[in-house]
Order: sequence, then C-alpha cells, then structure tokens
Amino acid sequence: MALAVVGIGSNIGHRLSNIERAVALISGIPDVRNFRCSTVIETEPWGFESPNRFLNACVAFDTDIDPVVLFDHLRNIERMICESAHRNASGAYVDRIIDIDFIACDTHRLSTPDLILPHPRAVERDFVMKPFEEIAPDLCGKIREMFTDNCV
Repeated sequence: MALAVVGIGSNIGHRLSNIERAVALISGIPDVRNFRCSTVIETEPWGFESPNRFLNACVAFDTDIDPVVLFDHLRNIERMICESAHRNASGAYVDRIIDIDFIACDTHRLSTPDLILPHPRAVERDFVMKPFEEIAPDLCGKIREMFTDNCV
C-alpha cells in the first residue's frame, strides 16, 4: 500500500465546484482508501500572469494501484471536467478550469515521458506544499529532503 498525493487547482469558472468535482471523482477511483482532502487555499497564478487567482488543494490516499495506472485515472478525470489544454501553442501556462497533478506516491521515483514522481517542481510551489504538509506531513518532509539532498 502506497500513500499517493495529488494536487488540484482551478482559476476560472466556479473554482470551488471544479475542485469539489475533482475531489469526488478522485475519491471514487477503485482501490482508494483513507482518502483525505486539505483545506482549499487561494493563491496567485504561478508561472504565468493572470488576473484570475487559483483555488488549490491536495488530496492524499492509500492505494495499491500502479502509479502509471493511477496517473491515467487522474488524466481521465481532468479531461472529464475540462478538455482544454493547460498551455498555449507556444508552451506558456494559461488559465484553466481544472489542473490535476500527481505529486508523489510514497517516495517512489519514476520517470516516464508523461510522468515524473515525485513531481519535479512541487517543492518550488507553496500552493502544493502547504496543502500537502497539512494532510501528509511525514511524506511531505521526505519529499522536501529528497529535493534538498539532490536525490531526485
């Protein structure tokens, strides 16, 4: 059994409803146990300029699902809520109805063309790390150490 942590954000549309829908769908993935959700926080956009502030949260849960299979579930949920891309044609971030990021699966290291675990920019983002620490403080500390020790 592994502890998975997923970040969720929204900065357009009915932001709280978008996050609540993502939380409900993620909690309904088969083989998700001990599901918990952080407090929702409001933050400035990261990596691009926008007048639209984000609502962000993290969820954590225990699972036996292979991380690549879990990532596919998360991408499908993201597409069910909104199929719009998170980047424009030049590769810059854009406003989005929903953004679901797989942050960590215990301290497993994984690198595929579509998925890197732990998320390579998580520790740079307070909007990820604050909710992460709230719901999974031990794992959050281990992930911080992995990046501090340049082990990732």
